[in-house]
Amino acid sequence: MIVTIAVFIVVLGIPAALMCGSVFLAARSTSAPVRSGRRLWGVALAAIGLAVMAQTASAIHEDQHYDDFGSAGTILLGFLGAGVFLLGLGPFIPWLLRTFERLAVRLPVPFRLAARDMGERPVLTAAAVALTMVITALTVAVLIVSAAMTALHRVEYQPRARPGALVVDEFRNDQAATVQAAVQRELPTVSIVLSHDETDFGYFVPDVASGLLTPVHVGDQALLRYLTGDPSAPFREDTAVVVTGENLAISSLTIVHNLSGEPGDYDAYPRQSVPAVTARPADPQVEAIFIPSKVIQDLGFHLVPEQLIVDPGVHRISPLEQERLEERLGGTATVYVERGFQPSTGWQAFVAVMAVIALGSALVATGWTSAGSRSTRVLLRARGGSSAALRWLAVCRAGVGTACGTILGAAAGCAIGLLLRWPLTTSADWDPQATAFRRALAGHRRAGRRTAPARGGHRGPADPQTNR
Repeated sequence: MIVTIAVFIVVLGIPAALMCGSVFLAARSTSAPVRSGRRLWGVALAAIGLAVMAQTASAIHEDQHYDDFGSAGTILLGFLGAGVFLLGLGPFIPWLLRTFERLAVRLPVPFRLAARDMGERPVLTAAAVALTMVITALTVAVLIVSAAMTALHRVEYQPRARPGALVVDEFRNDQAATVQAAVQRELPTVSIVLSHDETDFGYFVPDVASGLLTPVHVGDQALLRYLTGDPSAPFREDTAVVVTGENLAISSLTIVHNLSGEPGDYDAYPRQSVPAVTARPADPQVEAIFIPSKVIQDLGFHLVPEQLIVDPGVHRISPLEQERLEERLGGTATVYVERGFQPSTGWQAFVAVMAVIALGSALVATGWTSAGSRSTRVLLRARGGSSAALRWLAVCRAGVGTACGTILGAAAGCAIGLLLRWPLTTSADWDPQATAFRRALAGHRRAGRRTAPARGGHRGPADPQTNR
């Protein structure tokens, strides 16, 4: 726990400190004697930050595998580069404000006076505009990275069941009867499809000659109909069915089993060969190996329900029914309805908070103008001393400060987001779909070799020779 907290502080604390340093440099760079020197340091720091981010992105290849430590190191280096880049932009804030003041001579009088009036409190104005820039850059970068990560997660998403199907699982073996009764009471007119599993002792692993790895379902004809979506799917109590969209020629299935559950030599475990056929799945992404219950029971196993499934072709579960079922089960089981990929919306709250802070910093930068300032006196003489003129001057000041910080921050955020989205979508697995996505993200035109994605198999001992 302590190590995790320390890593979290390092990953977020150092870039945050560099971003705060950007605000400090912006305030310190308002003094005339140090302007040129600060800008030179700013150019150097910004160039270093860009170089670090560019090097981080270019050092990652779409066909290379990265473990968790390598991914964390890459992300940390990219964050440091982004922090240094924003740190280098701080000294340019006073220069940007002075440039806008010179260009404002062609704008209406309130904007021209607002730009001139902001120079009367250069330290506060530069600091708050720099804060607006930093927050805007973070917001834009988060938007870009979030879009890339959402697209990656959409590609990597593997459904747990057919679209619209209800799956109740993750309950203890001794609670199977209670859970089944609760589901049946909540859905009295709906037939429940059962997928079985072995008891706590022993295990069985199907060994397919093609090396296809898919979830294993043990059940009756209703389960086969659910997997294939075909009410007329052929069912025999002694024949397994490989439900896959691949064109495979399979005539038999070998089941490696161990009734005792004791560890030992995998090659020495008993093997039972059963006839097998292939069938098309109801959904191309939901493949499975179906084994009739009688085959497993004949091996000496006592089966218990592992999953309770409601076929979407029979009944579609509404959100209200799902909520009532969750309340009835009370946490003894997991209630899941397959509704496809659901993108994360957490970033929206972050963007909203950052937008409020950015606007607040811009208002602090400009504030209500002082009654004794030169610009105020000029505007009051021109507008007859009305309070509406003061409010209009304050609005113009806020608009100028917001525009200066937002424009520079948006440009910086685009650069950071475009350079960091590649390292942040580094995958720690070998999924070829994710690799294809990353090639498209990097702009590569090479077509990747299409292979069947690996899927989870039935629980059993890990064995490198069988890839299980």
